[in-house]
Amino acid sequence: MSINLQTPIDYLKGVGPNRADLLRKELGIHTYQDLINLFPNRYLDRTQYYKINQLQRNAAEIQVIGKITKFEEVAQKRGKRLVATFKDETGTMELVWFRGQKWIRESLKLNTPYVIFGKTNWFNGKFNMPHPEIELLTEHQANLRSAMQAIYPSTEKLSNKGISNRVMTKIMQNLFLETKGKFAETLSEKLLSENKLISKSEALFNIHFPKDQEALSKAQFRLKFEELFYIQLQLILKNLIHKTKIKGFPFEKVGEHFNQFFKHHLPFELTNAQKRVIKEIRHDLGSNAQMNRLLQGDVGSGKTIVALMSILIALDNGFQACLMAPTEILSVQHYNRLIELCNNLNISIKLLTGSSKASERKEIHEQLENGELNLLIGTHALLEDKVKFKNLGLAIIDEQHRFGVKQRAKLWKKNTFPPHVLVMTATPIPRTLAMSVYGDLDISIIDELPPGRKAIKTVHRYDSNRLKVFRFIRDEIAKGRQVYIVYPLIQESAQMDYKDLMDGYESLSREFPMPNYQISIVHGKMKPADKEFEMQRFVKGETNIMVATTVIEVGVNVPNASVMVIESAERFGLAQLHQLRGRVGRGAEQSYCILMTSHKLSENSKTRIETMVRTNDGFEIAEVDLKLRGPGDIMGTQQSGILNLRIADIIKDNHILQHARYWAKQILDKDPSLGHPENAIILDTYRQMSKYKNIWNYIS
Repeated sequence: MSINLQTPIDYLKGVGPNRADLLRKELGIHTYQDLINLFPNRYLDRTQYYKINQLQRNAAEIQVIGKITKFEEVAQKRGKRLVATFKDETGTMELVWFRGQKWIRESLKLNTPYVIFGKTNWFNGKFNMPHPEIELLTEHQANLRSAMQAIYPSTEKLSNKGISNRVMTKIMQNLFLETKGKFAETLSEKLLSENKLISKSEALFNIHFPKDQEALSKAQFRLKFEELFYIQLQLILKNLIHKTKIKGFPFEKVGEHFNQFFKHHLPFELTNAQKRVIKEIRHDLGSNAQMNRLLQGDVGSGKTIVALMSILIALDNGFQACLMAPTEILSVQHYNRLIELCNNLNISIKLLTGSSKASERKEIHEQLENGELNLLIGTHALLEDKVKFKNLGLAIIDEQHRFGVKQRAKLWKKNTFPPHVLVMTATPIPRTLAMSVYGDLDISIIDELPPGRKAIKTVHRYDSNRLKVFRFIRDEIAKGRQVYIVYPLIQESAQMDYKDLMDGYESLSREFPMPNYQISIVHGKMKPADKEFEMQRFVKGETNIMVATTVIEVGVNVPNASVMVIESAERFGLAQLHQLRGRVGRGAEQSYCILMTSHKLSENSKTRIETMVRTNDGFEIAEVDLKLRGPGDIMGTQQSGILNLRIADIIKDNHILQHARYWAKQILDKDPSLGHPENAIILDTYRQMSKYKNIWNYIS
């Protein structure tokens, strides 16, 4: 009979109620299953024996076979230390003890073979090992032990209460004895043989008690594949269920609004990427299923036109649409842009934000409910209960990572049928993350810039070159261009940042004096009206230079601005640097981004700056960012700690992730309900997993 892995951990030999309580609180281990899935952090390789003349000056833990030839006590500032001379056939080293000397001297024999294990130090021209683990060679050879010793995750509290690594290993051994090391298989015969995977029981034994590096590698591969396979299976299934169960409104026709705009009012020729994406969206909107699509495109790639053309299809089919953005500045910008584009179309468009007046709100609410209003643009204000649509057919969400899941769900509830959803982002999401986090969305990418746009030239300059940079700015202003100068804003040191900004502003005012030059300044301490006034002066071209903290990161469109100077660029993350750079290069002129830094740069800062200078490709930048920061940070605060994985790492194990997704797709394409006998194990495991934990434990 196989042991039920849902048995509470209290019942395992060697645990008991007190230890069980600690394991629950400190490591989240409630059941046998949780314990078996507590995978080691690292391993000490006890398969290798080193000769003394092979020792290296690194902090590795190693083992050596030899004999103690003499002991001596050495006086030091406080008390004495015990030093033993330890020899093998190749040389001599020392063993050192700072405490327990009496017991050590009495229990260790001279000229007898021992195995010592520990970290070596280099001191006074020779190697020593403080407080080594030490055992007689004869006993060492007789002991049945895993040659590679697993080191388990621990906490200070566990160590203080005597739950050492040795105790954890013993508890784990008891679990294997009690279960006889037999665990139910969770992958089908086909997956095992096609991918040359070892069995579940073998993998679990070798992850905890590997006999060598090869056995460990096979176990890790098998368990990582399994973990990623079930996450992908669940995401793809969710998408399939979504498409079959959640009916959308089929938008059957492409009508007057769309055709008129396409033929007569398109401001520029669409790129091939835009055409491809519009086709993908039209296909979704025309099917019976609800569209659930993520549109990624770098800053300035023309997402707004794609959004508008999707909106026009909704209007042509008698539905309303809404566009929701995370900030007021961005909503206003979308509103102005769409009003301009739809100038000659007979469409009613309104803007709703936190600062909309009560009278405007009342009118918007009425026109939404009676269907007079076709398109509503706004911020979170669109989610208020009072905002009711007559028939919302399409919801577009810009920069969706700034909205939580609950907020999005509110939009769905504004209808009997959920509207089609298009999520847009200018933050390129690396493929790895897109597959894991947005695996249930269909993804479209606009990967080319509109014609006539020149790539922005990015250079790195040290503070000591500032005068040359000023000269360059003067030349650009003389050509009639405008310049952004951005200072970092880090909340903890708001005072210091404010001072940096003001100091910078003063030195600029000296370099670029009135009346020849006009400078705008925008920062977080200003009133919204003052900010807006300064922004507008810059937009209208009344000022040459805009000095700002990162408030301009999202959504200021000034085609005449051709230079972006980023001060203390080492204090910005890659995604931020890329977003800021995207504020220039919006006109036909050559644009420049100048990254100013001090000479002191950390390795990470160097990598970020070099990446920015090397490439304008947002996806490449996002991949580097992911490697530097890890998945949790990339998605912003609401989604941090994004993948709570047991053994896989979506960055390092990207190849396994792609492989696992490929197999999950293969299986579901042939057998969407997992009803075939060959997939019975997969269906059963999937149901068990859904019962005890859900994919949303993995994805916040």
